[in-house]
Amino acid sequence: MVKRLSEANVRLVAMIRFADVSKRYAGGAVAVDGLSLAAPQGEITVLVGPSGCGKTTTLRMVNRMVEPSSGRIELDGRDTATLDPADLRRGIGYVIQHGGLFPHQSVERNVMTVPLLLGWAKAKARERARELLELVGLAPELADRYPAQLSGGQQQRVGVARALAADPPVLLMDEPFSAVDPVVRDQLQEELLTLQRDLRKTILFVTHDIDEAIRLGDRVAVLRVGGRLAQAADPATLLAHPADDFVADFVGRDRGYRSLGFVQADVAVHPEATVALGSVAGPARDAADDGWVLVVDESGRPQGWAATSHLGETVERADLALGGTLAPSGGSLRAHLDAALSSPSGRGVVVDEDGRVAGTVRAQEVLAAIQAAASPDGQR
Repeated sequence: MVKRLSEANVRLVAMIRFADVSKRYAGGAVAVDGLSLAAPQGEITVLVGPSGCGKTTTLRMVNRMVEPSSGRIELDGRDTATLDPADLRRGIGYVIQHGGLFPHQSVERNVMTVPLLLGWAKAKARERARELLELVGLAPELADRYPAQLSGGQQQRVGVARALAADPPVLLMDEPFSAVDPVVRDQLQEELLTLQRDLRKTILFVTHDIDEAIRLGDRVAVLRVGGRLAQAADPATLLAHPADDFVADFVGRDRGYRSLGFVQADVAVHPEATVALGSVAGPARDAADDGWVLVVDESGRPQGWAATSHLGETVERADLALGGTLAPSGGSLRAHLDAALSSPSGRGVVVDEDGRVAGTVRAQEVLAAIQAAASPDGQR
């Protein structure tokens, strides 16, 4: 007998568990083979692997858009096979490529869809939609537009807002950022992490991009072609201790560099002389011996580097060398090394939590810290 779920019951879903789950199609094709995996409550679990490894099939079996051939899938200890599929899906947020929006409905109405299906009053659903559009960074005037009038990144934000509309504890995300350009993708990834810090949803996320998996996942599950689990671990463990050659090859030959993203930097941050944008970079003492001076705005946030040739002139934005990423104070060795290596001055800019210059680091000092971190006793 199919068990009906009330709205309150759906909201109790807190964890996803696969127990020896397989999916076989007519003709003998195996998409998923004996998968046992847990997605912990309040964390992002990422499914990653080559094409044909069953990532999307695994995801779609959770909300029963694909029915497993064998095994058991549980949500908060409940066998999904005993739950009504429609009620089950209303209690799970679902985000796909291109947002999966209804083209004939406004942005606001798209976000209102699930709350209205759950019987919410229209005024309450509309208020929730506008609250979520603001939460995902969309301007209020976009609420009355249609999906075709939005950029790809905006459509994905609407898709995330719609998935969150009924406040489900579980989100399924199927390569949601793969169809946008790299800059927008980076922004969307950062926004998802920011939202997750506040909302603590249980998220099952599918991607083919190992960098995205490592950046977003609290836990990363690598699948082989044929839908068999190769390894499931936190990103740092996956990078440092791949289970076998397949995992090592999939993670990539630069996994040692990626692993630095999980080691906190213990590097001296040096005070840095700065010049304000729009002021005169007058005395040569403002520049280091290498001929570069760091330029900041009126709030002390870095804008770029000016060369010695501009000393004695008003520093304009067009004069700046803009290369160089920024490392957060207390950030990782990878962030500090990248900041130093990408800076035209060779000095990586470190910023505080408000984005103001805290000082600079030098590549050779970061490399020394890397060597110390790798030594058996952790000492220089």
